[in-house]
Amino acid sequence: MTSPTAELAAFAAGLRFSDIPAAVIHKTEDLLVDWFASTVAGCGARPVESITRFALAMGSQSGASEVIIKRASSSPYLAAMANAAASHMAEQDDVHNGSVFHPATVVFPAALAVAQALGASGQQLLTAAVAGYEVGIRVGEFLGRSHYKVFHTTGTAGTLAAAAAVGNLLGLDAQQMQHAFGSAGTQSAGLWEFLRTAADSKQLHTAHAAGAGLMAAYLASDGFTGAAQIFEGPQGMAAGMSSDADPAKLTDGLGTRWATAETSFKYHACCRHTHPAADALLQVMQAHQLQPADLARVVTHVHQGAIDVLGPVCQPTTVHQSKFSMGTTLALAARFGHAGLTEFDQHFLDQSTKALRDRVEMILDEEVDAAYPQRWIGKVSVTTTDGRVLQGRVDEPKGDPGNTLSRDEIAAKALRLAAFSGGATASEMQTAVNALWAVADWATVGNLLEGAV
Repeated sequence: MTSPTAELAAFAAGLRFSDIPAAVIHKTEDLLVDWFASTVAGCGARPVESITRFALAMGSQSGASEVIIKRASSSPYLAAMANAAASHMAEQDDVHNGSVFHPATVVFPAALAVAQALGASGQQLLTAAVAGYEVGIRVGEFLGRSHYKVFHTTGTAGTLAAAAAVGNLLGLDAQQMQHAFGSAGTQSAGLWEFLRTAADSKQLHTAHAAGAGLMAAYLASDGFTGAAQIFEGPQGMAAGMSSDADPAKLTDGLGTRWATAETSFKYHACCRHTHPAADALLQVMQAHQLQPADLARVVTHVHQGAIDVLGPVCQPTTVHQSKFSMGTTLALAARFGHAGLTEFDQHFLDQSTKALRDRVEMILDEEVDAAYPQRWIGKVSVTTTDGRVLQGRVDEPKGDPGNTLSRDEIAAKALRLAAFSGGATASEMQTAVNALWAVADWATVGNLLEGAV
């Protein structure tokens, strides 16, 4: 039966390296390097270490798939879970604006683990990743803005993205891929409530999505069946998780519109909803040569999604929760010129940070909200201590496709992330990054960090 679900499944199953434009392959290589750096940055973080200990305790520690932060190995399933948790901790992994979805943190852990287990080539890994990105992004767009108000889309759409990537590697046919989607969709999960109490759930969301999507694909390869219309069926994902779902978005431009290339990199080490305002504030401060002490009040003009996610976080108590505080992010950006890992880790509870944090407020802006989620506009109104009111605006925050990171900037970011966590030396990181730029030439996908066994 022809349906949006069936069409999307056929695309994911049939995608081959030769189908993908060279520019999209180039972008996917960049996304892989960026994801790897975010994974290394998760080393030592308490929630990541907890999930990784669980994964290694549940299975063999001499499997085919790399657990990056431990220089260890395990089964594809458990390695995917551990790496997915690690790569979402630093809040530096990529994001696709229109779907409000972080693809890398669920796609690459599953695809890498399976590629290593199968002895797949670098081209096969990249193809699988593109399949995962294209599916996951469209599922996020399909579920709509109402979904994101309650559900963490990376946990929900991410399950489908991981299933698509792994299913492509396993060589599932279109019908099997549709079954994989059915099994993945029925396991989709992830609620925003964790932010109110600074709980650890965000890393569990990505670990579960990567693992559940991988399992769904492997089960489909063994004849296991799933719901045929998991997206648009009367008791499917749209019915249970959205009030504005649009099935047409599942197949929007398949094979012609490459959503992978629309993905943004993250410059600041925090929730992407804070980035546009942070960049707009920095613009004002640089243009008028302001210091933090000159800021009497900062009003950020935002979309409703920012209010939904960031609104509950008024007085953050942990480093990770502070990354979802608009006031903290802007205070750190004002003080240090950017809001990076070290700034959050060492200064989010400084008195000067808290004082400036409490002078920041969010208000809903009609223009910004109408443009969202396709465009994330940054607008601020800054009142100075001498009574001036200054306006700032950024239409493409740093990292967006029109204001992207160069390969030199991605490599520099990777070195910063490794240095912060201690997950790899500068030499190890540089060697890994250099190798990953040439992943399309790899005959087989091996370990990304030297010393992994």
